Amino acid sequence: MRDGNAELGRSGAHYPVLRMRRLRGHERLRALVRETQLGVDDLVMPLFVRPGEGERRPIGSMPGQYQLSIDEAVRQCRQIEGLGIPAVILFGIPQSKDPRGSEAYDDQGIVQRAVRAIKAEVPGLLVITDVCFCEFTDHGHCGVVNSRYGRDDVDNDATLKLLVAEAVSHVRAGADVVAPSGMMDGMIAALRSGLDGAGFEHIPILSYAAKYASAFYGPFRDAAESAPRFGDRRTYQMDPANGWEALREVRADVLEGADMLMVKPALAYLDVVHRVKSAFPEVPLAAYNVSGEYAMIKAAARQGWIDERTVVLESLTSIKRAGADFILTYFAMDVARWLGA
Repeated sequence: MRDGNAELGRSGAHYPVLRMRRLRGHERLRALVRETQLGVDDLVMPLFVRPGEGERRPIGSMPGQYQLSIDEAVRQCRQIEGLGIPAVILFGIPQSKDPRGSEAYDDQGIVQRAVRAIKAEVPGLLVITDVCFCEFTDHGHCGVVNSRYGRDDVDNDATLKLLVAEAVSHVRAGADVVAPSGMMDGMIAALRSGLDGAGFEHIPILSYAAKYASAFYGPFRDAAESAPRFGDRRTYQMDPANGWEALREVRADVLEGADMLMVKPALAYLDVVHRVKSAFPEVPLAAYNVSGEYAMIKAAARQGWIDERTVVLESLTSIKRAGADFILTYFAMDVARWLGA
C-alpha cells in the first residue's frame, strides 16, 4: 500500500484538495499571482530612416510602419519618449549604394545624421544603431563580397574591418549602443577592440548573437530595401533547424565581450530564447519580434480573424516568459498606449 503522505510530498496536492481555478476567479487575483509582466520598459521601437524632408513613406508589407526622413524620425522619437518607451533602434536607407556599403561608415551617412538629430532633440531617448551592410551595399549582402572560395560570398575578415569603422562612426555621432547583426565570426571581438581603441570603451554592444536565416524577414527587406541581389544569407546566418548551435554562437560572443545578447526572430524561436537565457542568465537578453511576425498579425487582424491587441499582448508576453529581458517590436508604440490605458 502506498504511503499517501509520501506520495503527496513527491507530487504535491491534487483534486479535490488542489483546485487550480481558485486563483483564477477574480481579475485582481489573477494579476496578483501573474508570473510574467510585460511593461513599457521592456520595449524597443525599430525605425527606418531615409533621405529627404517631410517624408513618411508607408511600407506596404508592414501596415502602420513607415520609412521616415530625419525630421519625421525626430518627431516620432518625441512621441516614443512621451509614451515611456526607453529606446529605438535605427536602420538606414542610404542615398546611394556601392559594393562596400561605404555610406554605412560615412560620418555624413543617413544613420549618423539621424543619430545626431535625435540626440539633439530627444536626448533622454536611448539610441541603438544596427551595425550591418545589407541596406548599404548594391548587392544586398551583409559585407564585402568576393569569390575567393570559388563562389560569391561575404568575406568575413574583410567585413570585420568595415564593421568597426561603421560602429565607431555611429558612436561618434552619439549612438548609445551598437548592435552588430551581420553574423560575422569574430565581430564582437573586433568591435570591442575597435571601440576601445577609439576611446569608446563605455559603449555597450548588443549582439545579434543567434540570428537565423529566416523567411520571417521578408517585410523588413521591403522596408529597408535590403533584399540580396543574388543567392541568400545562409552562409552566414544560422540554419533554422539548429538549436544547440545557438549556444555556441552566444558563448563565443560572450567570451568576446558582448554586453547584451539577442535572438532573432522571436516567436518561432522561443525554445532558443529559453535555452540562451537558461545558459547565460546573467547576460541581458533581447528578442526581435520581426517584420514577418508583425505582418501576419496585422493581416489576420484586418480580416477580422483575430483581435489584434489581445494577440499582440499574448505574443509579447510569451517572448518574455521564454526568457527575454526586452523585446524589439514594431508594436512598441501600440503596446505602450494599451498598457497605459
